[in-house]
Amino acid sequence: MKFSLSSWIKYLVAIVLGQALYFAVAPHLPPAAQHERFQFDLGTVVDFWFCLFVYGVIELLAFLRRRAR
Repeated sequence: MKFSLSSWIKYLVAIVLGQALYFAVAPHLPPAAQHERFQFDLGTVVDFWFCLFVYGVIELLAFLRRRAR
């Protein structure tokens, strides 16, 4: 697998937007899904899924853009 600058930028954008989305929604999540500092808990997994979702959207948009050409 080749790691290019564009891949790293996608990863960075996915993490930053995923974190922003998670922290915007976190107060409205059930207490079990809220992350506690310095612990691996369900909140960490939910946070990871937000980042993964954003990365999936980025990749889908890139795919659709390539396909439209």
